[in-house]
Amino acid sequence: MKKQKLLALFMAIAMLVLVVAGCGGSKTESTGTPASKSEEVVKLGFLGALTGSVANYGIPGKKGMEMAIDELNAKGGILGKKVVGIYEDNKGESSEVANITQKYISRDKVNAIIGDPCTGLTKVAAEICQKNNVVLFSAGATGTGVVEYGDCIFRNTLLDKFAVPSVVDWMINTKGWKNIAIITSLNNGYSTALTPVFKEAIAAKGGKVVIEETINDGDTDFSAQVTKIKQAKPDVLVFTGYYTEAALIQREAKKQGLDITLIGGDGLYGKDLIKLGGDAVEGKVIYYCGFSSDQPSPETAKFLKDYEARYKEKPDMFSAQYYDAVMIIAKAMTEAKSTNPAVFKKQLAKTKDYPGVSGNTTFGPDREPIKSPICLITVKNGEFVLLDKIPVKVD
Repeated sequence: MKKQKLLALFMAIAMLVLVVAGCGGSKTESTGTPASKSEEVVKLGFLGALTGSVANYGIPGKKGMEMAIDELNAKGGILGKKVVGIYEDNKGESSEVANITQKYISRDKVNAIIGDPCTGLTKVAAEICQKNNVVLFSAGATGTGVVEYGDCIFRNTLLDKFAVPSVVDWMINTKGWKNIAIITSLNNGYSTALTPVFKEAIAAKGGKVVIEETINDGDTDFSAQVTKIKQAKPDVLVFTGYYTEAALIQREAKKQGLDITLIGGDGLYGKDLIKLGGDAVEGKVIYYCGFSSDQPSPETAKFLKDYEARYKEKPDMFSAQYYDAVMIIAKAMTEAKSTNPAVFKKQLAKTKDYPGVSGNTTFGPDREPIKSPICLITVKNGEFVLLDKIPVKVD
């Protein structure tokens, strides 16, 4: 009987301890929701391709994201919480993007997702994130119809709708290239969205499209298209697709004796452009973007030094934009005093003149980023180099 009384007393004390712990042991966000075990850290999911045709975007992006997370943790994390990156390879495929995004939200319980650099893939993730009230921050999507998914969707890249009119103005009025050929990749959403933006700007600036041709991503023979373009005698060629096809187009142009410069967006930004194109792209490809390692700001200079020391290579636009995306989100969480997406997304939307390593970022009323200046990049001695900087003109 004595043993039974002692056991009952012990159980009563144990239950009392549990009740006290349950009442005062958990922290809460500013929404008042009790924090779970997973909320003891800040989880950021990575969206990007580490293999496949657009891995040239995702691989450096992952490095930039990892570097930003390590820097945050070295300073105490975000609101005293350790930052953890979760990395999956979406292979540049829509189905993989959908599966990974859902996994990040349902299983990993991420606070935000960084990526994808591609517009089409970003849209796949955006629909899922908005429905689940999770912040998605694309570090590269430039096409239309991205932030329109809702107030959880952000990006920090130079937008085509702001960049293209300024680039076309430079083409026509600075270079005198008024007769323009255009090639569109029909199975590439980035390309089919970018071509109309170029055509509208060309018409507005007094240029003339003398020929339009089409290809598909994955094609390798562009002899027919180049032959027709050569006969049309344009001053310049605008290609709205990605780096792989751009390299092969320029190789075919060189083969046919067509001396022409190819201009496009940041879809041409990939080291494989130089590997595949060789001397055919040397000085003959120009793309616009919002980042250059030449003529760096103080913030960019430090980033360049730290990145090269860590990875033994130079950073590119995607590593810089992923890095900035993490840091902008961290700033918003800190200022909102919350890692809850429903709370810090409101602070994120107020971002103004953030001095990032990829340029200054301000979100307009529609949460679209306004970045300046535009960097025109070309190939010189087998390296990407800054050709010119032109201001962004926003009407």
